[in-house]
Amino acid sequence: MNAEDVMKELEALGKERTKKIYISNGAKEPVFGVATGAMKPIAKKIKRNQPLAEELYATGNYDAMYFAGIIADPAIMTENDFERWIDGAYFYMLSDFVVAVTLAETDIAQEVADKWIASGEELRMSAGWSCYCWLLGNRPDSEFSTTKLEKMLEVVRDTIHDAPERTKSSMNNFVYTVGVSYVPLHEKAVEIAKAIGPVEMNQDKKKTKYLLASENIQKAIDRGQVGFKRKYVRC
Repeated sequence: MNAEDVMKELEALGKERTKKIYISNGAKEPVFGVATGAMKPIAKKIKRNQPLAEELYATGNYDAMYFAGIIADPAIMTENDFERWIDGAYFYMLSDFVVAVTLAETDIAQEVADKWIASGEELRMSAGWSCYCWLLGNRPDSEFSTTKLEKMLEVVRDTIHDAPERTKSSMNNFVYTVGVSYVPLHEKAVEIAKAIGPVEMNQDKKKTKYLLASENIQKAIDRGQVGFKRKYVRC
């Protein structure tokens, strides 16, 4: 299948209701409104195809950009590739659920994520923190520096309330993910989450949202999920 074939199939799968949901979350035209599950049969036919993924991502069509993440080949993507992708990620569903997810399957994930976290740019920061969430939820604890993650928890504690809105969400999720998926710092994450307390997140055209990592960590504890690791990062 070439890019034109994929675009035709995606357009045929689009639903107006799904499109409205995507737009309400920040997607901009062009967007078809394809449910992610509906993309799987096409992805199975294509498997991994980086050149095609690049073509689709460059269209600026939200559904095509999301699908690009599904068929991308992280093993051959460079830091420059990810910089280009994050430049094109104009809202969090792309930065956190396409770019960060794809980056999390590479050997350069922490290096690139660290740069994004330090960038001061809302969606880059959000993608950086999100990438760590995907990494921690999938990779063995032995692949991480406990000292580094502890310092990152402290950075979240000290800066989350003044961070850009979308970054707040990813930082909050980082504390939760460390508390649930990185056993060596479980207790530290619980302590930090309590110290942070509720995080106010203002959303365009939506009610103010309050994030509470401590409550969500406790729910995971109650379900016996501490130490949870997912088998795959991407679906």
